[in-house]
Amino acid sequence: MDYWKQIAAQLSECAGVDFSSVSVRKVSGGCINEAVVLGAGSRRVFVKINDQSRRNMFEAEADGLRELRASGVIQVPEVLCCGEVEGKAWLGLECIEFGGQSNQSELGRRLALLHQRSAPRFGWHRDNTIGSTRQKNSWSDDWTRFWREERLGFQFDLAKRRGTAFARSEEVLTRIEEWFDGYSPKPSLLHGDLWSGNIGFTNAGSPVIFDPAVYYGDREAEFGIIEMFGGFGAEFYRAYCQASPFADGFERRKYLYLLYHQLNHFNLFGKIYAPQVRASIRCLLNK
Repeated sequence: MDYWKQIAAQLSECAGVDFSSVSVRKVSGGCINEAVVLGAGSRRVFVKINDQSRRNMFEAEADGLRELRASGVIQVPEVLCCGEVEGKAWLGLECIEFGGQSNQSELGRRLALLHQRSAPRFGWHRDNTIGSTRQKNSWSDDWTRFWREERLGFQFDLAKRRGTAFARSEEVLTRIEEWFDGYSPKPSLLHGDLWSGNIGFTNAGSPVIFDPAVYYGDREAEFGIIEMFGGFGAEFYRAYCQASPFADGFERRKYLYLLYHQLNHFNLFGKIYAPQVRASIRCLLNK
């Protein structure tokens, strides 16, 4: 555990805080990372740790957090620095104390504001990860092509390489344009992995988002992972839709976006998610 002292020394240099005397408290880092809170006096820093081969993942996460934070419309942890020690990659972030009451209306309102941030094209300036899976973000002027090739096609191919070819997957890919008849999405700034585990509320009740998989895409795509884990409740949807109502056809398209995250969970965690994948394929093709 001596590497904590080395991380503290690097933090002292890049963040301008004296961590020569540091306390270490282990906390949850999610499914794939180790995490601690390093303390020096009144200052606290949240540090995520993984193998040094994951440094690019942390650097992409840091870029995503900066992109979200620059919007100025929702609270996001400040990135302090990223580094390596003793074969470990690490990412140091502002430590935000959670514990406030969930304010679903405010979350919905602020998410709608975030989605108003736009770019000229779909994608992002770099690939990142969704969980531990590579997420391709090549710039594109064509959203349906982007979703076919960078999202669903990539995940279906990954499933095939792991031994599962989902029935009617090619039909889904060839029919994507049908579900956008009369709807032309704009490139919106997306968190990309917005489920309840990546949201907290401060003691004042302000929503905070973190652990992103950022890119610019159809704002409706944000709701794929939200829908997968049950949504955020009526107050959230009411506030979001008051600011940005869904376009006609969303009730069908949401399965297109849900499918991406179900496939990713299948590829990460195995066959327990196969029935959900097949159910979304049926909803898309049989309605």
